[in-house]
Amino acid sequence: MDVKQQVAQQRTELEAAVSRSLELAGKKADAAEVAITKTTGISVATRMCEVESVEFNSDGALGITVYRGQRKGSASTSDLSEEAIAQTVAAALDIANYTSEDPFSGPAPAELMAYDYPDLDLFYPDEPEPDHAAEKAIAAERAALDHDKRIKFSDGASYDSHYGVRVYGNSHGMLGSYASSRHSISCSVIAEDSKGMERDYSYTSARDKLDLWTPERVGIEAAERTISRMEPRRVATCHAPVMFAADVATGLLGHLVMGISGSSLYRKSSFLLDKLGHQILPEWFEVYERPHILKGMASAPFDSEGMFTRDLDIIKNGELQTYLATSYAARKLGMQPTGHAGGIHNWFVGNTGQNFEQMLKELGTGLLVTELMGQGVNIVTGDYSRGAAGFWVENGEIQYPVTEITIAGNLADMYKQIVAVGSDTELRSQIQTGSILIESMKIGGE
Repeated sequence: MDVKQQVAQQRTELEAAVSRSLELAGKKADAAEVAITKTTGISVATRMCEVESVEFNSDGALGITVYRGQRKGSASTSDLSEEAIAQTVAAALDIANYTSEDPFSGPAPAELMAYDYPDLDLFYPDEPEPDHAAEKAIAAERAALDHDKRIKFSDGASYDSHYGVRVYGNSHGMLGSYASSRHSISCSVIAEDSKGMERDYSYTSARDKLDLWTPERVGIEAAERTISRMEPRRVATCHAPVMFAADVATGLLGHLVMGISGSSLYRKSSFLLDKLGHQILPEWFEVYERPHILKGMASAPFDSEGMFTRDLDIIKNGELQTYLATSYAARKLGMQPTGHAGGIHNWFVGNTGQNFEQMLKELGTGLLVTELMGQGVNIVTGDYSRGAAGFWVENGEIQYPVTEITIAGNLADMYKQIVAVGSDTELRSQIQTGSILIESMKIGGE
């Protein structure tokens, strides 16, 4: 039996376990929901072209939540035998007897369930032998070490291959499942010369191993990124334009996700409170969500509450079009849930057409940020202050690497001061954006 046949059989067995759990819960609970994710895979780590660790993973647990009136109880088990499932259901029911009533609890609305959903082509399983996986990781290291004599050490490489099945069901009659896979190669290296040492990395990730970069490409990019950081300087404290490279610009939009998430909003702990329908970004700025992209890294036919995922405009003409609400948050906020239990699904950020070099020309003289450090972001106020590293740019040309600096501002102001978004789109993230140029930020240096 090959992997796909094994997973098909496993999927049937897991669906049966979820159905049985719902059947048992339905005898004593007013409502119930059950979910299980079973994951299998291998992770091989190497260092200096020697195998450091090999990990085989096969785990998963069934979680059940029951509702008795407005009281909620949850329990889980990794044992899917009839007896264990019955005990877990009984435990959840017992817990519900002792919890406080919450008028906002309960499954998502029945009319929003994904009773019918598409196959999103997410399943490309592989079962690499440890030796084969190690070869991939070592090939990345060797490519990096051979690329430049200043690359003295490998800080480690890895090859990961995992696949799994997700099943969700609830008392509305929803029972859905899908299989997915994820493969990745990463490499981190250290360069050294008489003036010091620097470290950087690269990685590739895909649903299908055939869509991964070659190990050599990963290694060479890791080496090039590391060499480019050699002999960094500090800059004088100033206000200047700041450009976030595409792979760190995704984090800048990640703060938007946090700011418009229902849990932040009903707690009144977001700088974007009461901004629905308001312009929070430049008029040309657009963000849209497409959950059903085939092979998409953040694609999903339904969310963690069984709700059908759908195309959404998040930002249009710079205006905030929607909040992101689970069923619980939606009830607290008096709105419809949006299918975001478990996170977002493939955000695409519109660009202004410039490639990376043209974005540097647009920047003129200022800072290109390629790395951010620390957690200095306050979602309640929008205050932003983080350690950074990158490159100083003059007249559109990179002059030298910079380190040991901070950049500071307020997210509400930073979003409105976005000047351009590049066409150099970062494709490895659930937020796909090009580099982002902000008109001015405070740079803390010497």
